[in-house]
Amino acid sequence: MTPVHPEAPAPRTADDIAELFRGAIHSGQLGDGERLPTVRQTARDFGVAQATAAKAYRALEQEGLVVTRTAAGTRVAPGASRASGPVVEHARALAAAAQQTGMGFDDAAAVLRAVWASPPPAG
Repeated sequence: MTPVHPEAPAPRTADDIAELFRGAIHSGQLGDGERLPTVRQTARDFGVAQATAAKAYRALEQEGLVVTRTAAGTRVAPGASRASGPVVEHARALAAAAQQTGMGFDDAAAVLRAVWASPPPAG
């Protein structure tokens, strides 16, 4: 998942790429523990050199927003996001289900508000 709005210009510098991922992390679009694309994939997605993508990832790591581990890749650092990985996954599932049924954003948000306000089912 590369967090780019379809109408936004593609990032071209390491700072642009870092800013893009920083925004996705702070907004909860990328949740704690969620894996970022590989450096190679990010470079391909944005049409930049791998060194440029790697520089962006290093900047995010220095800020404490991501953690990179050999063989595990780069993941959002614990506590860096406003949303945990499972919350982001469920939000994506809600968005996908709503879109598949033709439901708009406002209606899906209304459903979430109603569920949030209702007491949990007796179990």
